[in-house]
Amino acid sequence: MKKIRKSTGLTIALLIYVSATAAYFLPRNTEIEQAEKYITVVASYVIVLLLWLVLRKKEQLQQKRWDEERRN
Repeated sequence: MKKIRKSTGLTIALLIYVSATAAYFLPRNTEIEQAEKYITVVASYVIVLLLWLVLRKKEQLQQKRWDEERRN
């Protein structure tokens, strides 16, 4: 069984959270406009995507350092 990376697991959890929150609260919220609702959800997805990219880069740098230490 393939191990799920920490960056991927956290990203999946956040995507599920953002999607569930949006599905539950946005239809009930009548105080803001539809466009604002969608912009908020899209911005949340963009933030999660950026977090995933940063975490992946951090994991790659850690792996590279670990490999270099192992060689020495």
